[in-house]
Amino acid sequence: MKGRIEDYRDPRLTDQLLRDIHDVAGSASSRTISLMEVCGTHTMAIARYGIRSLLPDNLKLLSGPGCPVCVTPAGYVDTAISLSRNPDVTVVTFGDLMRVPGSDSSLAVAKAAGADIRVAYSPSYALELARNQPERKVVFLAIGFETTSPSLAWTLVQAKESRLSNLSFLCACKLIPPALHALASSDEVKIDGLLCPGHVSTIIGTAPYEQLARQYGIPCVVAGFEPVDVLLSVLLLCRRIARGEAKVDIEYSRSVPKEGNPKALKLLGQVFEPADSAWRGLGTIPDSGLEIRSGLSDHDAKTVFGVDIPLGKDNPACRCGDVLRGVISPPECPLFRTACNPLTPVGACMVSGEGACAAFYKYCELEHKKGTQPHGN
Repeated sequence: MKGRIEDYRDPRLTDQLLRDIHDVAGSASSRTISLMEVCGTHTMAIARYGIRSLLPDNLKLLSGPGCPVCVTPAGYVDTAISLSRNPDVTVVTFGDLMRVPGSDSSLAVAKAAGADIRVAYSPSYALELARNQPERKVVFLAIGFETTSPSLAWTLVQAKESRLSNLSFLCACKLIPPALHALASSDEVKIDGLLCPGHVSTIIGTAPYEQLARQYGIPCVVAGFEPVDVLLSVLLLCRRIARGEAKVDIEYSRSVPKEGNPKALKLLGQVFEPADSAWRGLGTIPDSGLEIRSGLSDHDAKTVFGVDIPLGKDNPACRCGDVLRGVISPPECPLFRTACNPLTPVGACMVSGEGACAAFYKYCELEHKKGTQPHGN
């Protein structure tokens, strides 16, 4: 489907899609259908448009580990804070990482205490900073999924070619497909279908989802972010489930080619190699992260500063990890809307604009679902 952005918000079309969803899901009313979205932008769109409250009672939308800031473990934040305390170091980070809790503190607290921590919209800012301040050691906090990683790879190559010995990257980039395999192979949550991330899929294409569908019998739809996108993707999944078909569909065809972006994938392969990686809430998943290749180790902050990234520790009362695995919805956490809120976040899911807890908090009335009453309402 292609057209103007208004076409993807057409009330008449959304009404028809909802009727079709109710018809298809209603034929399976004796069973619960659980679909999981694994993109923070989907999480926010579903909450913003109140989509959960419009679906049949037996159709559940679960939020998965689709927010890169949310899945970054506390130990990474601890390491970044430790580096920022070096008087010769300038730490550069994306803004949504600033308030993510580490084991005992956050980057925002460290900055308030005098650490030189800068917020950037692009890693190229760190490149320019290193060029303009050769006396400083600049460390970029490199987190994100396949969407962000190519720009990080390009910046690393530029640093190497420019011989910027004072720029390094603390890398904790992650790969979505291994996390999906970990979720699909777990008995903790039953997943009947996957709303696959549109932005990530522009890079990786559909091949990883096709393997997932074959191995676990789970249909997948690469979805866009407008109401029509989401509802059409839900309908496609419901139809696949009703027919017993584990296939991969691209609803977001206006942006996602089946083959992804070969140039970006080639660049990623040149700069990074797969490595085991720790995910908040999911533990360590084999080959789910990206590690800087040895030929670029002069720009690897772990090598430059001789540091390892520990797991760190989370607040034991926080159930952010359970939210990221789809075990609970945010209102089921005892801290939600009380001790944990956007002003005083206890868990990472309440910090990021793509976090499930932040989405439920902001749009709690629309997100109200039968049997799930947000605390404080």
